[in-house]
Amino acid sequence: MAIPTLRRQGPRERMLTHGPACLTTPELLGIVLRTGTRGRNAVQLGQALLEHFNGLKGLLSAEANALRQFGGIGPAKCAELLVIRELQRRCALETLAGLPLLDQADKVRDYCLSHLGHLPVEHCLALFLDNQLRLICAEEISRGTLNQASVYPREIVRAALRHHSAAIILAHNHPSGAAHPSGADIRLTRHIRQALALIDVRLLDHIIVTPTQAVSMAERGDL
Repeated sequence: MAIPTLRRQGPRERMLTHGPACLTTPELLGIVLRTGTRGRNAVQLGQALLEHFNGLKGLLSAEANALRQFGGIGPAKCAELLVIRELQRRCALETLAGLPLLDQADKVRDYCLSHLGHLPVEHCLALFLDNQLRLICAEEISRGTLNQASVYPREIVRAALRHHSAAIILAHNHPSGAAHPSGADIRLTRHIRQALALIDVRLLDHIIVTPTQAVSMAERGDL
């Protein structure tokens, strides 16, 4: 009588039995991707993506065009990877919602770092707060080099009125890795603060984000 051989458990079965922590990152990606390409299975495709994008952070911050240029990543797989990043962003934003942001400075920095730190060009983000300094919403207000031509104080004022916000925290990234604000950053921030003061909205902070840290202009005394 033949003794049946035990089928080796795949990543999905091991995850359901032992939990996701037991899997490697390529195996987790393999579950998300579901199928591989000619010559490599889904786990091997996940490993190739990690190598190409220099790790998980690089992969999850890659834009759609960069993902689509990688062999074997079509519209469906590209969408699956982009969904992971968006869910991660919304989870971090949900953590901030309803919390007094002045009591959660570290969480604000973590959110700004995860949202902006990986981006290859400058983006500016505004966190709109109510009169108890709880988050109403986060909104991207510009892309490209931060200057008065790309960030219009009147647009920030208009958005503050639209969201009925009592205070705002700004954040923008420095892809170069320079953690200190430039002279232009300081001048523009003070201009925005003055414009908001006219409608009785406070600018609480402007956070400079690099790939590795988030620095508060308020703490530096630059507001």
